[in-house]
Parts: sequence; structure tokens; C-alpha cells
Amino acid sequence: MHPLLSIQNLSIDFINNSAVNHALQDVSFEVNKGEIVAIVGESGSGKSITSLAVLQLLPTPPAIYKSGKIVFYEDDITTNLLTSTQDEMQEIRGNKIAMIFQEPMTSLNPVHTCGNQVAEAIRVHKNTTAEEAKLQTIALFEKVQLPNPAQLYHKYPHEISGGQKQRVMIAMAMSCSPSLLICDEPTTALDVTVQKNILDLIRQLQQQNNMGVIFISHDLGVIAGIADKIVVLYKGKVVEQANKEQLFSNPQHPYTKALLACRPALYHKNQRLPVVCDFLQDPSETHIQHITQTHHSTVAVAKEKPLLKLEHLKVWYPSRTSFMGKVLEYNKAVDDVSFQIYTGETIGLVGESGCGKTTIGRAIAGLLKATTGSIYFDSIDLVTASTQQWQQLRKDIQIIFQDPYSSLNPRKTIGEAIAEPLKVHGLSKTEQLRKARVMELLEKVSLLPEHYYRYPHEFSGGQRQRIVIARALALEPRFVICDESVSALDVSVQAQVLNLLNDLKKDFGFTALFISHDLSVVKYISDRIVVMNKGKIVETGNAEELYYHPKEPYTQKLISSIPTLSI
Repeated sequence: MHPLLSIQNLSIDFINNSAVNHALQDVSFEVNKGEIVAIVGESGSGKSITSLAVLQLLPTPPAIYKSGKIVFYEDDITTNLLTSTQDEMQEIRGNKIAMIFQEPMTSLNPVHTCGNQVAEAIRVHKNTTAEEAKLQTIALFEKVQLPNPAQLYHKYPHEISGGQKQRVMIAMAMSCSPSLLICDEPTTALDVTVQKNILDLIRQLQQQNNMGVIFISHDLGVIAGIADKIVVLYKGKVVEQANKEQLFSNPQHPYTKALLACRPALYHKNQRLPVVCDFLQDPSETHIQHITQTHHSTVAVAKEKPLLKLEHLKVWYPSRTSFMGKVLEYNKAVDDVSFQIYTGETIGLVGESGCGKTTIGRAIAGLLKATTGSIYFDSIDLVTASTQQWQQLRKDIQIIFQDPYSSLNPRKTIGEAIAEPLKVHGLSKTEQLRKARVMELLEKVSLLPEHYYRYPHEFSGGQRQRIVIARALALEPRFVICDESVSALDVSVQAQVLNLLNDLKKDFGFTALFISHDLSVVKYISDRIVVMNKGKIVETGNAEELYYHPKEPYTQKLISSIPTLSI
């Protein structure tokens, strides 16, 4: 009996100015009908390239198919997808093989409503009338559990949440009942509760339609909850493939062991997280054990007087106004929030998207204005602080944004980007002194001196995160806000950045507010945790105590939604 899809010895190169990058090398695996095959690995391992090759979505050049076949079996017809014509692929794409892309906001057309985009796919492949396509789309929206499907049909992508956009993408992928569904990181950076719902939905639809699924992820916790078989990719090569139970209980390759061991949930606050290179350099158990038992020096927490104190903070936005402009209704992003942060402490602020955690971070940094309440920083109320006071405070309060690429100027080298705050605040008076200081900061965040002259697009996601950390620490701030600074990183890169933050906290002695939707990461990095929901605080407490013994149902729901490796 034939598999649904067979990838045989696939090798793909990318040519760039005579330089050759071997993106895939002799990759082989099969997907059967009714089976979910997960492809796991870090960024750059070749996961997405494999999925794009299946649908002939790689531009040629620069991509060159050196060898191999991608054979699709359906209805007793055998098709080599690599040699199919564009007309043949047009018939297959979306109809027989569908794909859910990683970022729904960039995959959905912003000038068309969500309903029209799904209906268009139905009309193209099923040759139905506009009215029939609309009814089928609304039925699909109901199937993927979108609220108010008839109303959502007329909404644009920017009017719905990230989880809802991902459900629209799933509805579009399922619109023609494909035999094979490719999911490329469909839950990256989503809240754990939304992620769990999306994973349950994909599994449910797969079982209802007996589809084959290729599920791509860098997170083995996510993979554990959905996959039947796992293919591990490292630098374009398959280093291991096995069924889920076998791979998790007895991983063979050091790289697989590294991916399993790098997750913060496994470690206590003062333990150093292992990273991939630790396993690949010396995969012996004694070496690994030594790494995980290396402790950071504990940063002293001064409990006499808080460095930062929020009192009854409210940030409200008008959501409905009358014809004359009178506000009839408010969106209460932050609603009467109070907590304190002591010198040397790391506070974790956690909750789902829309709970108000990023709004609090931006209000503290002075990037948006509070409606009422106070934010005291060393007895200065940031809400009423003058422009002159803020000019002094900017040096002491820094923020590390969620997306480092969008927070860096693409026209400036990273050396110029890190040196700019030094110049603005009159530190390191000469250009030579500023350059020396930047070089020192690059070394602190494990980057090389030659990186000074490179531009943001020349770096990986993890490297860019290190750059914005270096820029934030250039002024030696007393308080640093980390806003989802590791949420979209590979688990191994995430481990590197968390280790780096702990090391820098020890070296620079700053106090931190760590904002995230991932409670396992927050538990590892924080001293105390503040849990938020719908603009209000629902629970606070010691990090490990709250993680292992949550009292509130909402906190319990967040923790129960975290993917685990239980099989």
C-alpha cells in the first residue's frame, strides 16, 4: 500500500552571488493517510523549505533542486510534484494539498474580508456560485469554532484576534477537504490557551477527514500533543525519525536530546539552561549534568523600599462614541492595577493577549499615558512627571521589545544603533570611546566585533534579540522591561537568551519586569509572578509556588494549557 506522500532523497541548494547554501541534504520521509508527521528543528534547519518544496513555492533561482522526488499518491494516481507543471500544481494547491502558514496576518489579504478570502478559494476549486460559497464559508467558520460566523464573514483581518486569524486560515485550508494538510508553525507566539485550542482543532479536523498532516514546529512540547511520528532536522539533514513514544522515551541523536533538555519548565530559577552546543560538543551524561547544575549568583533583593510602585493604575481607551464625540463606552485595557517591584527583583507579568500586560509595560516606559493612577519610580510619579524629569529617567528605564527586527532601524548598522543612546545622553563623549563601549557590549551579549558593521537583516532572530538587549543595557539602566522578548524564539535560542539575561542581571544589577504569555518561562526567570486577566490582577505570589500550586481557576487554566512531553 502506498503512503500519501513520499519525499525521497530531496536535496535543495540556494545560490547567492556564487555562494552555495546546502539547505536540504538527502531528506527522506513518508506521510500516510490519517497520520500526523511532525518535522522539528531550529530556525534554519530546513523545516519550512521542505514544506514549501512540496507545493513548488520556492523561487527557482535562487533555489535549485539537486536531487530527489516528492511523490503524491491519491485516487490511484502517482504524481511527482517536483516535475508537475504550474497548471497541474494550481489544481493540487489548496484542493488536494493545503497549507496553514506561520503568520496569519501576513498570509491574509488586508483589503479583503475574512469571509471573501475563504469563499474565493471555494469558488476557484469547486466552481460554485458566490452565494453557495458564502454559505459554505460560514459553515466552515462554525466548524473551526469562530464566534458569530455570519458577522465575522464581513470582518477584515485587523479586526479580529491572532487566534481567530489562525482559525480563518484553518478554515481556508479545509475549504476543499484536502488529502494532505501542511501546518507551518501554526501556533508560534500564540497564548498557551489559544495554542491548545488550535492544536485540538487541527487534530479533530484531521480525524474527521482522515487527512495526512505535516506539522512543523520547533517546540517538542507542542509536538508531543499532536504527532504520531517525528522527523528531526538539523542543518538540512534528517538526524533522527521515529514514532513519538520511541523518540521521547529513548532519543538517539545528541541534537534531539538537546531539544528535549533546553525547555525552561524543567529547571529551577538558579539553574543554568543547557543549550544545543553543549550536547553536540560533548553528549556524555556527565557533561550535561554539570551544565544543568551550574548556578547563577543570586542577585540581592532590597525589600526596604520598592523601586517601582503602581497604585490603582488605569489605562482606558474610548471604544464607542456618540455622533457629537462623547465617549459612550471604554475598553478598559488596565483597570485598577497595583503592585510593587523591589530593587534587584525580577517580576513576571503573565496573561493572555489583551489582558493588559504590554499596556502596563508601555505605561511604565512613558510610551503611553495612563488614564488615572500613579506609577512611582524612586518617589517620582511617572504619570505626572515633566519632560525634563523624563529626559533624566530615560536613562534609568529601558524596554526590550517583542519584535527586535521592527525595533531596529534597517538603515543603521547595529554598531550605530547601540551607540545612538550613548550619544543622545552624552555618555562616552568621543566616537572612539562610544565604539569601544559598543564593542564591549557586543562581547557581553556573545556577539563578535565584526558584527558592529552589519545591518539588522544580516542576523538571525536570536542574534537580533541579543542586539536589542545590548542597546537597552548601553545606558546601564536601573530598570528593564522585557516585553515578550523570547516568545517567538526557538527553544534552544530561548535558552541562550534566558541564560544571557540572568548573566547580565548579575553583571549590571538591574531590576526587571518580564512580560510573557508563557508561564513556564516566567516561572524560570522570575522571583514573583503577577497574573492578569481582562485588565485586572487575578493572582500574585512566589514564582515556583504559584506555578506548582496555583489558587485561582484562571491561573490553573493557563498552567494546564502549557504543552508537556507526557506521552
